[in-house]
Amino acid sequence: MGSFSIWHWVVVLVIVVLVFGTKKLRNIGEDLGSAVKGFKKGMQEGEASAGSPVDSAPRQVDARQAGGETIDVTAQKEQV
Repeated sequence: MGSFSIWHWVVVLVIVVLVFGTKKLRNIGEDLGSAVKGFKKGMQEGEASAGSPVDSAPRQVDARQAGGETIDVTAQKEQV
């Protein structure tokens, strides 16, 4: 009752190919591959920009730059 044998996986693969078709599976694979490549590229760019001291310092935003509106918020606990 443990793991499946190779024949179980072959039958599952044949059923998946029959249901989805090879063209749709190829498109899904290409989309997944391009997403992984984009993620890796973004991670490399993020690491490169995180190394510069100018980008890592927090910035203060002036109210005039933020559209001139200031929102004052007070947090309160909800009473049950």
